[in-house]
Formats: sequence, C-alpha cells, structure tokens
Amino acid sequence: MGSGERIKFDNKVIDWVDERLPVFTLMSREYGSFPVPKNFNYFWNFGAIAMFMLVTMIITGVLLAMQYTPHADKAFDSIEHIMRNVNNGWALRNIHMNGASFFFIAVYIHIFRGMYYGSYKKPRELLWILGVIILFLMMATAFMGYTLPWSQMSGWGATVIAGFVTAIPFVGESMHTWLLGGFTVDNPTLNRFFALHFLLPFVICAVVFLHVWALHVTGSNNPTGIEPKGPQDTIPFHPYYTMKDVFGLTVFLGFFFGVAFFAPNLFAHADHFVPYDPMVTPPHIVPEWYFLPFYAILKAVDFNIGIPFTDMTIISSKLGGVLALVGSVGILAVLPWLDTHPVKSAKYRPLYRIALILLVLSLFVLGYVGSQLAVQPYVTLGKIATLYYFAFFLVIVPLLSRYEKPLRMPPSIHQAVLDSKKSKNAGEAK
Repeated sequence: MGSGERIKFDNKVIDWVDERLPVFTLMSREYGSFPVPKNFNYFWNFGAIAMFMLVTMIITGVLLAMQYTPHADKAFDSIEHIMRNVNNGWALRNIHMNGASFFFIAVYIHIFRGMYYGSYKKPRELLWILGVIILFLMMATAFMGYTLPWSQMSGWGATVIAGFVTAIPFVGESMHTWLLGGFTVDNPTLNRFFALHFLLPFVICAVVFLHVWALHVTGSNNPTGIEPKGPQDTIPFHPYYTMKDVFGLTVFLGFFFGVAFFAPNLFAHADHFVPYDPMVTPPHIVPEWYFLPFYAILKAVDFNIGIPFTDMTIISSKLGGVLALVGSVGILAVLPWLDTHPVKSAKYRPLYRIALILLVLSLFVLGYVGSQLAVQPYVTLGKIATLYYFAFFLVIVPLLSRYEKPLRMPPSIHQAVLDSKKSKNAGEAK
C-alpha cells in the first residue's frame, strides 16, 4: 500500500469519516504501524507521560478558570472558595497544583534520557531544539501560575522575578513597567499573568505538535544510538509500545494521585496559605522546587564583571545572574553542536556517562542550595555546582567529543537485543 492510500476500516462510521477526512488513516500510520526500534526501555515512556500531563493540566486549568477571580482583592478568597465550596473543586485544584510538579518530573527525566542516549544528535537537532523551547514555555507558564493564588509567596515571587528584567540595559525599566502594568505588583499584574498562564499552554500544544511531527520525520533514537538498518531492527508502535506506555503511565499516575489526594501540600510552602501583603516581606522567598537549581545559579553570580584595574563595570551582578539563569536553559539548545562525538549513547561512552551523572548530582546540589538562605557554606557550594554545570557543556563535552574512546558497539539494534538476551540467559543459568 502506498503512503498516499487510505486504510479501509471495518467500522462503517469510522470508514465513512476517514474517506472524507483521513484522520484515522493518519493516526493508524503514525501510532499504529509506525516502525520504531525494538529495544526501547522504560525511559521512552516519559514522552507519552509528559503529553498526558499536559492534557491534564489544560483540562483542570480550564475548569479552575471558570471559578477563579483574577483580582488582587479577590484572588486568594476565590482559591479558598474553589477548595471549600465548588463541587470537587478541591480535587481539581490539588490535581492541577501537583500536576505541575509531576509534569516537570516527567519532562526532566525525558531530557535526561535524551542527554544520556544522545537523542539531540544528527538528524534530531531540530527535534531537540523544539523540546528546549517547550521547556522555556513550561517555565514561563509555571511562573505565571505560581502567582495566581496571590499569596505571600505568589506576590513577592512576582516582585522578585519580574524585577529581573530591570537588569536589561536601556529597555529594562520600560519592560518592567509594561510587564507589571504599573510601577508595583498589583491588580494589572495579576490580570496579565492570568491571561498569559491561560494562553501559554495552548502555545505549548502547538510546539508539541511540531515536536512530535519532527520525531515522526526523523524516527526515534534508541538505547544503542544506532539507526535502524532494516525491518529486523524495528517493530510496530502498536500494540508493543502502546501497552508499554500504558503500564508506565499507570505506575506514574499511582505516584501522582497518591500525592495529589493524600499529600497535596507536599511541595507547597507555608507562605502560600497567607494572603499577599506588600508591606510584609517573607523571611525567605523560595520558588517552586523545579526552579530551585536555576534560582541557585542566579544567586551564584554575586559579583560584577568589569575591566581589570579599573572601576568600570561591564556586566553587573544582577545582569550576570539573569544571563546565567537564561543561559543555563538556553545552553541545552546548542548541545548538538557542543557534543560532536560520533557515538550517541552513553552506554558506550564511559567518561561521558560519569560526567553526565556528576551533572545530575550538581543539579541536586543546586536545588538544595536554592532552597537555603544565601549564607555559607551554601554560597560557595552553589558557585562550585554552577561552575561544574557550565563547565560540563562548555569544556568537558567538547573535550570528550575529541578525545574519548568509545566501547565496542554492536553492528545493529537486532544484534544488541540478541546479545542482551544471551547475557540475561547466562546470568539466570548461573
């Protein structure tokens, strides 16, 4: 059957619709008979899990928006109204609030999988860049949502984060006034952030569509990093990986609903339960956990950069912190050109694997440092972890690309699967 031919369906209604709009043929080709490498592991579940969480966040967000009042004098009370008076409002709010955390968990694991197995390398560079754009949009959306309860942490978090734009030379102050809708965080700010928080998820959906489209053009990477060489290296996506995704999603949802229904405030800060008071500054302004590593990178730049032996400052500590914050995410987009090693998978690159594990450990350290006050030893620890983070991308990866010798690789995916089964059987025999 040619690629332009329509599939015949036994169901007459589906076949009637597909004859006029071949959407079912498209779905069958892209998610049914679509050939994928036969050696996927459970790390490949997290793309589907992230997509499920995105849909969950949009549905619950729309339902919550029907009850929420984006007004500085009423927002906090409207959240209490949703939790106490709206039918099942507590469930919607808990699912949406904790869904953000689990959405980031799925995406962070998805990114780690891409870095570990080299999914950013040719021919998937654009696929990877679209993923980084999705991460930026997620962060912006999450920040806007963080301000909507209009609690102490929300209002002061908006004050601090929005203040970052003032570090931009020449236009920073004007952008800050436009963003806030005035000179201070107030009702116009809340209305702007609510509008953006409602809009950006649909922008994310559009970029996700492009992300999936790019994936189906280039095909999926796999744990060996070897491109499929024939039918013996692939299997149909359905039913093999649809069932695997369903199992992985079920396990993930077990943890998610366990937190949402039995420990809904696990990730919440106490100041989120106090109305915003612009006259009372919280003792410690802390962002959500998924921002903590980047917040620590921001705080690590506490020095000015200037011309040696003069008092002239080129980059202030504030601007340097903002550049480091944005650069810590943006540097992911250029990773395909920083890592030019011919071998993709870290399974066959032992030095890269160690460096990547240390990068993950540095992110955990940064996350802990970001939750602490800017005192010793956390200041020094944050600087060391920040230095390693950027050194990984700018120094270690380029050097390993040139000098690292990989382990022996199997000639094909099929052979890798056979070798894995032989090793497993030999282990069971012992």
